[in-house]
Amino acid sequence: MACAKKLLSRVFLNNSLTANRTITMSAARRAEQAIDKLKEDNPYYSKYASKIAKLQQTSAEEFLDRVERVLNPIKDGQSQARSYSELLNPKQKLQAEQTAELPHKKLTDIMKLELIEDKTAEEVSRIWLEYHKTKEVLAATLTTAQYESLMARAKEHPVFLLPLPRSEGFEFVMLQFAANTVHFTPLLAYQVHHENAPECLTLVHYTEVQDKGVVLMRGEYDTKVLTAQEAQCLANELQMFYLKPDEGKLRLLNTFTRKPDEFKHMDLITEVENIQLV
Repeated sequence: MACAKKLLSRVFLNNSLTANRTITMSAARRAEQAIDKLKEDNPYYSKYASKIAKLQQTSAEEFLDRVERVLNPIKDGQSQARSYSELLNPKQKLQAEQTAELPHKKLTDIMKLELIEDKTAEEVSRIWLEYHKTKEVLAATLTTAQYESLMARAKEHPVFLLPLPRSEGFEFVMLQFAANTVHFTPLLAYQVHHENAPECLTLVHYTEVQDKGVVLMRGEYDTKVLTAQEAQCLANELQMFYLKPDEGKLRLLNTFTRKPDEFKHMDLITEVENIQLV
């Protein structure tokens, strides 16, 4: 962290050669204060220190804005975040027309639909789970009614925050629904790279056999970032809040979506801790 701080000072000193010296040095001092605050509040800072330092080479003001977004996810009544590690490497920017399309494979890319045409929902579910048993992915099935309930809740709350239990405490992960897909991105990675931050987990709900009364779910995760247990934990939390929400969980969803200035991260942590104790 000391090295990152020294690099920060050098970067802003170099920037002052081409910008107003007084403004830049002021930004440098404010940036150092912001970095100190980030180190204090975010136990994962040390994992990202070197890459965060590189980002400072662009613009002092832009960097300060991004740090502010990390320190204050909710500001002025608006959520500054929507949707540890290797995720600071941004993904390639998507074209506008690409973002509107379903970003994942069709069920036909995974299995031959003609092989399950005469199968019941129970048989399809068993085949699906058996097929994925030896693969590094998550797999599950939902009834049509469950999927419709999930999507109805997602329409009301397309973005939310989940706390992932870690040995150091909790790391916040943003989720965002897009069509029948749910994207999960660590909050810090999103705040640094915005829409170019890659996902650590992606859940896809395949509806091609929905007429049988079943929807197939497949989840792919970044093994450099999440273990299988951690990926499953996020999937479980998603179901707890979106599929089987009680009054407390509904209250948190509504507050995050409609009254972000009143949303408290500790309330979310407390809710998840209560789930773990049950």
